Amino acid sequence: MTTNVPTIDLNSGTSIPQLGLGVWQASNEETEQAVQSAIDDAGYRHIDTAAAYGNEEGVGRALAAASVDRSELFVTTKLWNADQGFEPAKQAFDQSLSRLGLDYVDLYLIHWPLLDDDRLLRTWDALEEIAQSGRAKAIGVCNFEPRHLELLVNRGGTLPAVDQVELHPHLPQQEIRDVADRHGIVVESWSPLGGTSNSGWGKDSKPNTLLTDPLISRIGEQHGKSPAQVLIRWHLQNGLVVIPKSVNPDRIAQNIDVFDFELTDADLGDIATLNDGVRVGADPNEFNVGAPE
Repeated sequence: MTTNVPTIDLNSGTSIPQLGLGVWQASNEETEQAVQSAIDDAGYRHIDTAAAYGNEEGVGRALAAASVDRSELFVTTKLWNADQGFEPAKQAFDQSLSRLGLDYVDLYLIHWPLLDDDRLLRTWDALEEIAQSGRAKAIGVCNFEPRHLELLVNRGGTLPAVDQVELHPHLPQQEIRDVADRHGIVVESWSPLGGTSNSGWGKDSKPNTLLTDPLISRIGEQHGKSPAQVLIRWHLQNGLVVIPKSVNPDRIAQNIDVFDFELTDADLGDIATLNDGVRVGADPNEFNVGAPE
């Protein structure tokens, strides 16, 4: 099965499918099954993992077994915090490639900026070298606030192709989007459905209720779509790359079935009223978990 997911051009000269599958909090076994179902049954061509997820091997097994040629797939992985620095980052990248069983990834991201700008810049030097080798077709960042993006812009050299951040109607991240847009950086949304309903994991975060929000449910009923499909459509119509996570084959298929309807201007205006700045995850200006000593 194939699905015509739009692509967005990156400043690296490559392009990224606007909708993909995230695999955070999934085991290797769950990930292998989910990725294989996503590619072969639901038509996904974009898979997002990370060293910290502990499931790169599962992604790799699924990619090897998929009925789709590697050249048709877009694979992202990320550098964990403990491996920041010039040489550690290069070594960690080699290990990720090995676990994935790949010769290259389409996008390699710094997972968090941490609280050490000097180390961050050395890490970015390593990613630039990796990109120059051709083993990462594009490089980028996660959880970078405007000041972190400006740090790389002012340094000169390669600009991030992507900034992957927590982003959903409760936290639309307009300032980050504005800065990224000025510099030709694509914004990608993690926890695009608002995270889990039972708890957040950041210090000041709260449980997210977007999937049960009456406003989202009402808009879904009007379009004959689920709340998750409404939220994914919101990201797409805002020009964002979106990577909803699921290991359930039915939900995986449902999440990509979002190209036969559009939210109206009234819908988008109503959803905008949900912006309350509440996070599901950690604040990047404070998060320093796993930072090297």
